[in-house]
Amino acid sequence: MSNGRVELTRRQWLVASALAVALPARPAWALETIRQGFQTNIWGMPTYYLLKSGLLEKRGLKFEEFAVPSGNLTMQQMVARQVDLGTYAAQSFIIGHDKGGLVVIAQIEQVGRTAQVVTRKDLNLGQVSELKGRKVANQTGSSVGNIFTDVIAPAAGLKKGDFQEVRMDVNNMVSAMAAKTVDAMVNVEPYNEIAVAEGIGTSIMDFSKVDKMPVFMAATPDFVDKNPDTVVAYLKCWQEAARDFKDNPGKVADVIYAFFTSKGYAMSRETFAKALAKVEVDPGFPSDLVPGLRKDAEVLLREKKISAIPDWSKALRPDLWAKAKG
Repeated sequence: MSNGRVELTRRQWLVASALAVALPARPAWALETIRQGFQTNIWGMPTYYLLKSGLLEKRGLKFEEFAVPSGNLTMQQMVARQVDLGTYAAQSFIIGHDKGGLVVIAQIEQVGRTAQVVTRKDLNLGQVSELKGRKVANQTGSSVGNIFTDVIAPAAGLKKGDFQEVRMDVNNMVSAMAAKTVDAMVNVEPYNEIAVAEGIGTSIMDFSKVDKMPVFMAATPDFVDKNPDTVVAYLKCWQEAARDFKDNPGKVADVIYAFFTSKGYAMSRETFAKALAKVEVDPGFPSDLVPGLRKDAEVLLREKKISAIPDWSKALRPDLWAKAKG
């Protein structure tokens, strides 16, 4: 019986040894699967490109995609801890930090030129003030929606109730304009360029002079605390993707254009190029973020959309980008 036990142990050792050679062991630092949220408008396309570039796989990162019409929906998913990472502008981030402690791990792009007020071409409206008494399509709760209602409309002399806000997703607004169920839309690319190219709308302003609209990659604090190695590896991938946007824009454009055409958008390459050119992609972590964020937070606090001005030392995590860059 003693010999039987020794033989069994030897056999098990041989099997285990064979498996060890055939299958690589999972290292102690194995990276966690990322649940990546992104919006299907032009703001989310740098993230979409990253997911399709193969850069994540090269660093051993696995991911699940969670696509939504606009970033504020990704933010809500993150507050509910359904998604780990996602992009959106400052207003949505600040609300997400207030509601769920979300943190910024990088700035991906600036999109102020992509956000516009577009009016129906047949109405010949040229100023925001002329929207008084009109139906305006707006994705309520989004960053562009908040900027329009809290900043742009009041600056044009429009008070709440002076126009009828029609709540809808940004990807439904062009068809609503074409059907004349709304008179104007507060929208982002590529939908603005599509409306203009098809003779449906006229762009009367973009947001760049009001807000450059940095778009941040945010994370849940839980994911960052539990998986710092994964976050750093992920940010290294963004640094590599940045080189593609700078050195190989044709490759990037092909991937993003294919996304929109696969969704049924009849958009020419010329129209698409105009839309994409308005996105300033430059992943990093600027040192001067706090003044602009504080200004946005003050507006949100005034409008009772957050409970307090964030503690920026907790809301911003530049250390992770610095570690990835090092």
